[in-house]
Amino acid sequence: MKRSIPPPRTLAASLAAGALGVAGFAPLGVWPLAGASLALLFALLLRTASTRAGFLVGFAWGLGFFLTGVSWVYVSLSVYGDMMAWLAALATLLLCAFLALFPAAVGALQARWPLPFALRALVLLPLAWSASEWVRGWLFTGFPWLVIGYSQVPAGPLAGYAPIFGVYGVSSLLAFAAALAAWAFTVRGRTVLAWATVGIAATGVAGQALRGIAWTVPDGAPTSVALLQGNVPQDMKWRPENIRATLDAYYRMAAASPARLVVMPETALPLFEADLPRADRTLLIELGRHHGGDLVTGMPTGSLDGAYYNSVISLGVAPSQRYHKVHLVPFGEYLPQRALWGWVLDVLHIPLSDFARGTIDQRPLAVGGQRVAANICYEDAFGEEIIRQLPEASVLVNVSNLAWFGDSLAPWQHAQMSQMRALETGRMMLRATNTGVTAIIDAQGRMLAHLPLFTPGSLRGEIQGYAGSTPYVRWGNVPVLVLWGVLAAGLGVVTLRRP
Repeated sequence: MKRSIPPPRTLAASLAAGALGVAGFAPLGVWPLAGASLALLFALLLRTASTRAGFLVGFAWGLGFFLTGVSWVYVSLSVYGDMMAWLAALATLLLCAFLALFPAAVGALQARWPLPFALRALVLLPLAWSASEWVRGWLFTGFPWLVIGYSQVPAGPLAGYAPIFGVYGVSSLLAFAAALAAWAFTVRGRTVLAWATVGIAATGVAGQALRGIAWTVPDGAPTSVALLQGNVPQDMKWRPENIRATLDAYYRMAAASPARLVVMPETALPLFEADLPRADRTLLIELGRHHGGDLVTGMPTGSLDGAYYNSVISLGVAPSQRYHKVHLVPFGEYLPQRALWGWVLDVLHIPLSDFARGTIDQRPLAVGGQRVAANICYEDAFGEEIIRQLPEASVLVNVSNLAWFGDSLAPWQHAQMSQMRALETGRMMLRATNTGVTAIIDAQGRMLAHLPLFTPGSLRGEIQGYAGSTPYVRWGNVPVLVLWGVLAAGLGVVTLRRP
């Protein structure tokens, strides 16, 4: 008789394996632990004998993984959203439980699909895992946080696949390597162990070899840059009595940071563009011109009387240009179905929580001698959206305000996503944030320099623009999706032909 409820020690082991996997991501960045965590999950799943058992083992892993990895949601809701502590804890738990349904679905599917053991282990498990992460990346506008492929940036051997297949392709290969390890551990034969070892080694060696390919080429002369980190406390940022002090602080930082391209964080200027005094706007323009280039800053545009946007604007030598954020955060930047969810505004005291969405056909900003693909906050978590401005753009720029998440894992996890975007596109990435991580990232995804968290400062350096297209820029996620479709069809044929 099949056991439908796994023993407590199995569920505890799965929960612990999930928590362990978070150490594979930034800031710890012990990348082998992400693969080991997944291999442990797969080994436990391969021993399940029922759909319910597979679901529970996967759910336990997901709870351990997400409760550890996205615990910063509690900080955002409780400390900065003024939600009652118990309600913030409950909301965080419910979010993590929802996210845990994805690995739970993988566990249930692999237990239910009638396949030979080897196909179940080496094809179905990594395929289902990768597809579940992709679905999580777009369902309900998407939450691609902690996609397992990010753990390989920048030092993991599988990072070399990123310019070809993107983060979901890297996830697929890491899941395949984990499946090989789980297969060898479960079967425990010398031949199986040998094949698994060869497969894992070959996957890693090939990935490392791909790091030597230059998919893009330098374009034009290097540009001097200065990335400003104001460290304005979130609870003080939008108070009218503090606006003057914030403006003056950024003016001083910009004046003391001579560079052809100066970048300020998301909503660095905490007032609508229309409300910015003429004298202040003129001063910003003159600062950019004095340095021989442009100043790029985040600020809301439009007005409360009509549509308003979370925007990036440029001021300086070039004509003023702007980018409006496209991928908004539900409940943070807009309310889906306002009639149903309007009460959320009474619980969470979030300023400017109903932005309008920018159009998807916006082009790079021609500023500071570069063609800048601007993106705001967690937009850089969506690689298929970043490549919309490529190959025209020569450099990527992310402006963020992560003060909402305090001194948590979130700023470092977000920076790691930016590193993946640099690798996927073969472009340098500049990150200007309010509280960190403000950083300069090279085209290989390496963080060249960064400012300490929660410290005001200016990060100065020199960047190189790039031209050309990586395979991922050309085709996005299409090759990976096609491969998944072929594998799924093959599994379907095998299933139908089985007696």
